Amino acid sequence: MNTRHRKWSSFALAALSAVVLTACSSGGGSGSSDNYPSKPIVVVAPSGAGGGWDKTARSLTKVLGESKLVEKTMTVENKPGGGGAVFMAEYATQDTKNPYRLFVSSPPILINNLKKEGNTPYGYKDTTPLAQLTKDFGAIVVSVDSKYSDIQSLMADLKADPTKITFAGGSAPGSMDHLISVLPAFKAGIDPKSVKYVSYDGGGEAIAALLGGNADVIGTDISSASEYLKAGKVKVLGITASERLGGDFKDIPTIKESGIDAEFTIWRGVFGPKEMKDNEKAYWAEKLKALNESEAWKKELAANSWEPEFKGSEDFSKFLGEQEVLIKEMLTALGMAK
Repeated sequence: MNTRHRKWSSFALAALSAVVLTACSSGGGSGSSDNYPSKPIVVVAPSGAGGGWDKTARSLTKVLGESKLVEKTMTVENKPGGGGAVFMAEYATQDTKNPYRLFVSSPPILINNLKKEGNTPYGYKDTTPLAQLTKDFGAIVVSVDSKYSDIQSLMADLKADPTKITFAGGSAPGSMDHLISVLPAFKAGIDPKSVKYVSYDGGGEAIAALLGGNADVIGTDISSASEYLKAGKVKVLGITASERLGGDFKDIPTIKESGIDAEFTIWRGVFGPKEMKDNEKAYWAEKLKALNESEAWKKELAANSWEPEFKGSEDFSKFLGEQEVLIKEMLTALGMAK
């Protein structure tokens, strides 16, 4: 073999080795994609401990692990800040190819991306929506001794003089409680900017303001109002569901029943990184569907007073696009859209 031929053979072998090594190490250090998952998985709750996202993440990992649906270790990581905006900035830029880090979220992933103040340039389109797991609905709540017993009388007074009625919620202006509070007014033809809204640091403080006479009405989610309803401390004038709920809520009318087309689902779901591979998406499609159908998950839902609603990746993505349109419309009417 002459010198020239030996050099060419060495070059070809080196090039082939580089291709093999590159193929073996692809996936951003996430392990081989073919045997996914091959290491522990983290599910992030973009909040502190104890809130809805945290409870969802812990219930999800507990049931997936205990039922052996996922055999790799699953842990929960809390990443609070900006109602999820701080985490999204990190996730959408640093974890785009990391299928070992998932997260749970709800409508704030849309709201934070669309509002003018305190927003984030990152939203659900910077992720892979894997599945919706639960649903809740907005509720318009008054104290038990309030003069209001139906949404229509409240809207009539609000239309006559919005300065006389104070709404409260457990989140900042432009966030979910605010949007729930003004949705009926907006859909009833009342300028949502005229609705007097006071924000409190959490739903508990908003309820306390209502019961203490510092607010006339609160916008919240029906599950948060449940214990106060059972205790006879509040009345729920209407919910943002398309039809009446069962159980403790069977006598509560939907806002739509009252002639105001105000529907809004407070969902919770699971998301992965934007650049997930097909087999990684297929893995979670199978596991999350099996989770939804398991008795252990049904018991977990009941224990947390969560309503089940499962949507796979494609249907979930379509729904998110539809809800994004409504949220943008409302934020625009409030003068809060970016």
